[in-house]
Amino acid sequence: MPELSQETEGGRAVLPFGTAEVTGPSMVPTLHHGDRLVVQYGARVRPGDVVVLRHPFQQDLLVVKRVAERREGGWWVLGDNAFAGGDSTDYGTVPEDLVLAKVRFRYRPLRRGQRSPLALARWAWSAARPVLSDRSASRRLRAR
Repeated sequence: MPELSQETEGGRAVLPFGTAEVTGPSMVPTLHHGDRLVVQYGARVRPGDVVVLRHPFQQDLLVVKRVAERREGGWWVLGDNAFAGGDSTDYGTVPEDLVLAKVRFRYRPLRRGQRSPLALARWAWSAARPVLSDRSASRRLRAR
């Protein structure tokens, strides 16, 4: 589950962007444990988008999932890792007001011991990527 940080003023985000850290395997291969996310609050959500939301039954718990489709009462969300669980197949449709932010970008922090020029070059090449809406993944997930 991610840790979400944002500057707030009266319960509202001061800036439209914030950061989160991924914990757990539910979004592998798109996101991995330890990845950092740049998220946008108030962004329009569409099927295929990766979002940060409050867990419907434990609202102090934040989760990262892919939006599969719009259903009556909210969004159907799924993890990219079918074996991890913890998505709408467990808790049903997520009300729209529990969706907090859309994930725009992910980056992997530099690991300890990555000091050689080759290791740094490999890290720089693969560390940062935009998180795009993958509608083909959305259709594949919806079919489960």
